[in-house]
Amino acid sequence: MNQDYYKVSSHEAKKGEFKRCVLLYSGGLDTSVMLKMIQERYDCEVLALTLNIGQRADDLEAIKKKALKLGAIDCIVYDAQEDFANQILSRAIKSNADYQGGYTLGCPLGRVIISQIAVEIANKYDCQVIAHGCTGKGNDQVRFEGYITTLDPSLKTIAPIREWNIGRDESIEYCKKHGIEVQQKKEHSYSYDENLWGSTSEGMEIENPSEIPKLKDILSWSTHPQDAPDKPQDLIIQFKKGIPVAIDSKKMELFKLIEECNKIGSQHGVGIFHLIEDRVVGLKVRGIYENPGASILINAHKQLERLVSTREENELKTFMDTKWAYLCYGAKWFEPTMSHIHAYVDDQNKKVNGSVTVRLYKGTITIVAIDSKDSLLDPDLVTFDSSDSFNANASAGFIELWNLPQKTAYQLEKKRQQDG
Repeated sequence: MNQDYYKVSSHEAKKGEFKRCVLLYSGGLDTSVMLKMIQERYDCEVLALTLNIGQRADDLEAIKKKALKLGAIDCIVYDAQEDFANQILSRAIKSNADYQGGYTLGCPLGRVIISQIAVEIANKYDCQVIAHGCTGKGNDQVRFEGYITTLDPSLKTIAPIREWNIGRDESIEYCKKHGIEVQQKKEHSYSYDENLWGSTSEGMEIENPSEIPKLKDILSWSTHPQDAPDKPQDLIIQFKKGIPVAIDSKKMELFKLIEECNKIGSQHGVGIFHLIEDRVVGLKVRGIYENPGASILINAHKQLERLVSTREENELKTFMDTKWAYLCYGAKWFEPTMSHIHAYVDDQNKKVNGSVTVRLYKGTITIVAIDSKDSLLDPDLVTFDSSDSFNANASAGFIELWNLPQKTAYQLEKKRQQDG
């Protein structure tokens, strides 16, 4: 453990400054160690908060019992799936969420809703501090502490894993000593984080980009593409104002629709990414991401949006999407710029209506058909057959004027070279 950690930030709470804290409790290795240690080292009451934002692996009732067994004064299990989908993931879809080539931002988006609810619970139960299980090297410490103190500057935070610098092996030994049940073993200690929008895997050989990840051992949601069905499957996804509302004509609430896409996409091994990314704190790392539902919906949305928008709109939207992703990843959800981007995205998505046929096959997602009343593709204009709608007589004059700058510049450069 690190004995040289000094608290220099005004939002870091110190022993004796508070009597009760909210612990963001997952029931996993780190937060279970923390729940026990916080009581010992801070001499305070711990209220555990477990949020359901669509994670598959968790037995929420078992997590609650575990928290109480470890000494929590209570464990609040909060179902936030619907709010997460409607308030946060809807924006991810409309903004074609993608950070650095394949990461659909499951963790960063989850941290927004978790922080909002944690602040609400802290105020309701008279807790002065919120504790999280982030290390000093990750992005989530920046997100949790930044969002919590933005939403309520009177609250403080503690980050015991960062503060005490507990390694994974040391945590496992601590759990053995204190009879804390955990899934992780030294010989198989991949780290997972999941929610409705995707699953993140880190640790072991994933950390070394020169090693090939043992994908069949790592995947927690998805079938390996090699083992996926030999027959492709088509889905027809209907969108209204940029939001998916139905699959194969069956209307669903958004969180249920995402769940269904995750289920189907996982079977076909789609949305699996090996990604080397740049963290907020300056580190370059590698992770394995499983984003089956998110990848299906974003691919479908992006192609429909492209069909109903002009080239200039699509070019600007690409820039807006990239900026949105970087702000989201970089713990800037409440930055005013995000509001301005959302205003633009909402406006452009008013016309993103229609049906998209998505074909899934052995790890691939292909958009094979799009139908929209707002389509800018006019069959009468683009047909290779003769058409009165397009004036071919104007084409030659257009070409002469379009080519004028290029022709002039090229001939001028040619003359310079000839003149020496």
